[in-house]
Amino acid sequence: MPNYPTYADLLQREGKLSGTSWGIFENPDRGTPSFITPQKVLEAKDLVLEGRIFNLDYPVDAFDPGMSVKREAPQHVIYGNHPAHRDDYLNGYYLQGSSQVDGLRHRRADGLGFYNGIKDDVVAPGTREIGVQHWAEEPLVTRCVLADLARFRDIDSRPIDHGAGEAIPLTDIVSALDFQKTELKPGDILIIRTGWAEWFLSMPTAQRRSQAQTRRSSGIEQSLEFLEWLWDHQVALVATDNFALECLPPVNYSPFKESAPNDRGMMHQELLAKLGMPIGELWKVDTLSSYMASIKRWEAMITVKPLNVVGATGSPANAMVLV
Repeated sequence: MPNYPTYADLLQREGKLSGTSWGIFENPDRGTPSFITPQKVLEAKDLVLEGRIFNLDYPVDAFDPGMSVKREAPQHVIYGNHPAHRDDYLNGYYLQGSSQVDGLRHRRADGLGFYNGIKDDVVAPGTREIGVQHWAEEPLVTRCVLADLARFRDIDSRPIDHGAGEAIPLTDIVSALDFQKTELKPGDILIIRTGWAEWFLSMPTAQRRSQAQTRRSSGIEQSLEFLEWLWDHQVALVATDNFALECLPPVNYSPFKESAPNDRGMMHQELLAKLGMPIGELWKVDTLSSYMASIKRWEAMITVKPLNVVGATGSPANAMVLV
């Protein structure tokens, strides 16, 4: 395993490199999935003990309506060239409209650029640099850990306030893992269950539209400590079942207000453009979490294979867990 610098070391890098992992990984297009080694893949297969497989993708039109102002559900068209033939396509398909992986092209860092200093004009359809196809050509296969934050908070008599867009501190995530007696290891994919998707999808259409108008969504509190914790544990990908991983709007004390003015202080720029860490959002984890709670084991093998769209900024997650 390479001797990677700590997050504190990254912050001490000079100039534009401060707080970034630019130039650290052997494959400059892959980012933190580089933490997943062949040995890590071999260890992951040994976690398949029950022979159960869990899909982590919602249907492509599940979030219709959803929280996004722009993304609409695709129109599925089936046609036939003759009586014995059928083919189909999707109109208006937003690759990040449902269960998704944010690629390294999804955010640029204000004042710096895209991950590894990729110039703006390079980010175009068909160009390969930091495109999501790098994770399709070499899919992510590793150990995953589910931090069942929603279950922990319910047991602790502190249910998460999704309607208010609660900011969830790192301490709650750490406490949930401690409660489960689960530890992170280098190269893991971390899945954080907040219960947001289950809550949102249970509401009638009018109520969903009303919630979207508030622009509030519960999620992780913006903090340097969260970034440090992820990086120093060498997390390959961090995913949640909520809209944006982090809370919306960002907390008014976000340490990224000045560095990410276009994102109003969100962490997306720090994770994607600086650290090269992919983000999973809107993952379907309700069935998985119930099963893991029943067997009291919160680790398993996971596969993530985005669509092989060269130059894409994101993709459906195409994730599944094998327990």
